[in-house]
Amino acid sequence: MTDPITDAIGVLPSQAIAALIERGAIRADAAIPAEQIQPASLDLRLGRVAHRVRASFLPGEATVAERLSDFAMHEIALDGGAVLEKGCVYLVPLMEGLALPAGIDAVANAKSSTGRLDLFTRLITDRGEEFDRIEPGYEGPLWAEISPRSFSVLVRPGLRLNQIRFRAGQAMLDDAALRALHAAQPLVDGPAHIDAGLGFSVDLHLDGPVGYRAKPHTALIDLDRLGHYPVAEFWEEVHTDNGRIILDPGAFYILVSREAVHVPPDHAAEMAPYLAMVGEFRVHYAGFFDPGFGNTDAGGAGSRGVLEVRCHEAPFALEHGQIVGRLVYERMQARPDRLYGADLGSNYQGQGLKLSKHFRTG
Repeated sequence: MTDPITDAIGVLPSQAIAALIERGAIRADAAIPAEQIQPASLDLRLGRVAHRVRASFLPGEATVAERLSDFAMHEIALDGGAVLEKGCVYLVPLMEGLALPAGIDAVANAKSSTGRLDLFTRLITDRGEEFDRIEPGYEGPLWAEISPRSFSVLVRPGLRLNQIRFRAGQAMLDDAALRALHAAQPLVDGPAHIDAGLGFSVDLHLDGPVGYRAKPHTALIDLDRLGHYPVAEFWEEVHTDNGRIILDPGAFYILVSREAVHVPPDHAAEMAPYLAMVGEFRVHYAGFFDPGFGNTDAGGAGSRGVLEVRCHEAPFALEHGQIVGRLVYERMQARPDRLYGADLGSNYQGQGLKLSKHFRTG
């Protein structure tokens, strides 16, 4: 008997994710509400405790729970709210677990608002040897490793910081297929730089600030409070009159791509981690681009990619138009029953330079 979920190659759309939940391949401590299901991914919820650990780790041949005793310092109850402090590492069991069919693997990533807060979040599985990667047929619990880098945060059970995307088979487009897709329905406005994905560059010719830099000493952020915090208390504006900025080592920046990005409804994309060859800065914390992002059919008409940038060992001069990242596109199994954008009231459709939804605009 054929199975449309495991037999068709591609990223699973929202309706297939709902079917996996119905089958019990995705299970949870509490019922999974429909709003957790995105066009090509599932939001994951924090459980009720956090474990402060002295170091990040991968479990290897053990379960996460078995290795936790080697690294745990203390346990924190999240009911009623708890502070995760800047510079610390925490492990939180998630409400969701998996019993995947043999032909389905998965990849996880931080949600957009998580990345824009410099809230480093990765998924860990039992016997996992990589962060954010789930082997075909995995059965077991899911854990989130959380490390606030710029701001201490207040969290509660049920908060959604990361998301998971499921796929059957090899769905990624090679460069030839990506060029053909761009020729049929342009993926960026203007020339497409295609080399192991779709390259995009930084825009440092904006009216007003070209970016924001996180302030080093701020109050904490309650992640349930949206549109609440004044920008100036947490961020410094970055300005330039010559199309160049100097990135400071250890600093975290929010910048924006020069290109307006399009993701057709029958494709999904992921921002691949980009490391400069000299190793001086890193772009990418939250990497999923859902079907319909920036697409006219979904009310986008081109949306800029927001860039989360951290500089490393030495100051680095970033120039307007410099290539800083690439998008990898994948085929969907089928068009999702809802697209990113108007269908979901998405926060970042049609965006330009934009901070996370926790900050007040205007």
